[in-house]
Amino acid sequence: MKINPWLFFCSLLLLPYHLRAQTAQAVKQIEELTTTNYPQWDALYKYLHQNPELSLQEEKSAARMASELKKLGFEVKEKIGGHGVAGIYKNGTGPTVLIRADMDALPLEEKTGLPYASKARGINAAGNEVNVMHACGHDIHMTVFVGTAQALIKTKDAWKGTLVMIAQPAEENGLGADRMLKDGLFDFAPVPDYAIALHDNSYLPAGTIGFREGPLMASVDMMDIQVFGQGGHGAAPHTTIDPVVLSAEMILAFQTIVSRTLNPIDPAVVTVGSIHGGTVHNIIPDDVKLQLTLRSYSPEVRQKTIESIRRISENYAQAAGLPADKMPVISIREPMTPATVNDPALTRRIMGLFRSTFGEKNVTEVDPYMVGEDFSRFALENSRVPICMFWLGTLAPETIQKAKEKGEQLPSLHSSLFAPVPEPTIKTGVKAMSVAALNLFGK
Repeated sequence: MKINPWLFFCSLLLLPYHLRAQTAQAVKQIEELTTTNYPQWDALYKYLHQNPELSLQEEKSAARMASELKKLGFEVKEKIGGHGVAGIYKNGTGPTVLIRADMDALPLEEKTGLPYASKARGINAAGNEVNVMHACGHDIHMTVFVGTAQALIKTKDAWKGTLVMIAQPAEENGLGADRMLKDGLFDFAPVPDYAIALHDNSYLPAGTIGFREGPLMASVDMMDIQVFGQGGHGAAPHTTIDPVVLSAEMILAFQTIVSRTLNPIDPAVVTVGSIHGGTVHNIIPDDVKLQLTLRSYSPEVRQKTIESIRRISENYAQAAGLPADKMPVISIREPMTPATVNDPALTRRIMGLFRSTFGEKNVTEVDPYMVGEDFSRFALENSRVPICMFWLGTLAPETIQKAKEKGEQLPSLHSSLFAPVPEPTIKTGVKAMSVAALNLFGK
């Protein structure tokens, strides 16, 4: 068959305009979908909010995510690394884009007073019955996840490639992504060209987005220290080596690591979050257990922090007169959570798109946070997969203004009072994730 060169040349010239028109039509469809589908998203959000599940126990949440993906025609695999879910939708030849949401909740009693507040109870890792709440907004994440899947299937004529949707368990304890990867996630799903995610933000107004190129969230280590002593009667402390006093001295000394040992321009956090020792008023115990969280952005700072804790612990124990066999026992939970570092080029691309979609004033550059997120693991070894996570605003502007006027702190993530405004938050999240994916499918 002979092809007219002139017609072929003209078709090539017109192709970009055709693709732009397709994309514009798809964005319009997504906008319409955020209105027509919002009632079902609202119902889904409130169901998830009222039925939170602790880390590694996300059975119902995972089943719901899998069900929603199957209804849309995804090839779905469940129980990856626990309750992990992966959905694949192949739509011709093109890039592979991974979208991830997390599912687990926290052991907190909700105090928001909302009509759909959680009253759920669960059993924690220690075997204790606890209240359970979505205080980190993973219910928002899951709802946006489902809405985004619906939007991208609705607009599938406007993109080519493979969409991979990941519903991840156990983000809060830092184990979920690692377990999914070790359980063969990428034996089932293709390794993506891009991986994107969002996290709701307890300080930004609903309808807005926060971003940062490069380091966004810190690495996380969980450390346990058992401090030994020589117990005895509380009325005869001179016959003992008091591990409570020794622990107190160590805790105070730990505070100098960030202020005096590390370079002041290198961010780091050393927090002692739990102290347990003793049984009654008048007995000096034989040991005290401490639980710490360590945060940093560089491997060098992380290592120096750990070495400083070991040095301080052993030196204080020696100064207290303890023998070599009673030096503090220090253990660091594996795996640690690496820092979340956004790929600069990918982040610039997506944020440029968001500025044109939502307006300059609604897309804000933010400082790095010292919280952690195991989405970082989807970058794989040597950061070979470009990743981008952005912040999604959740609060009514008047709530923020009222807090400023009164000089009050807004409830943070992990607060029993954290209460996102559902509609503008979910709609913005769905639109943002959907247009970002459309853009990435366009290479």
